[in-house]
Amino acid sequence: MTVTIYHNPRCSKSRQTLKLIQDAGIEPRIVSYLADPLDAAELLDLSQKLGLPLSAVLRRGESEFKDSTDLPSLDDDKALAGWMARHPITLERPIVVDEDSGRAVIGRPPENVLTLLG
Repeated sequence: MTVTIYHNPRCSKSRQTLKLIQDAGIEPRIVSYLADPLDAAELLDLSQKLGLPLSAVLRRGESEFKDSTDLPSLDDDKALAGWMARHPITLERPIVVDEDSGRAVIGRPPENVLTLLG
C-alpha cells in the first residue's frame, strides 16, 4: 500500500494520524504542504479523491481566511484552488491518500485514516 499524508508537524491531529499510519506498518510519503505548497491542480485532485468540494477542506478559522480581501466564491472550486494555493495554511489537515485506490480521507479525527488502512 502506498500512502501519502499531507502533514503539518505542528498539528497534534496530523501527528496522531501519522502515528496511526506508521503503527499499521506503513511508512507514508510525507508532504509538508506548508513548506512545499500544493498548486491549484493538486488541490483540485485532492478534492476529487476526497469526494468533497474544495470548500469542505478549507480551514475557515485561519486568519488568512477570515481577513482575506481576495477570497473567491466558495462555490467556484477552480478559483478557490488558486486562492488556497497562495494560502496553504487554509488547507484542512491532515489529508491522507491511498495512492493505489485513489481514495482519500481527512484525519479529523485521526481514526478516519483507519478506513483507508483496512
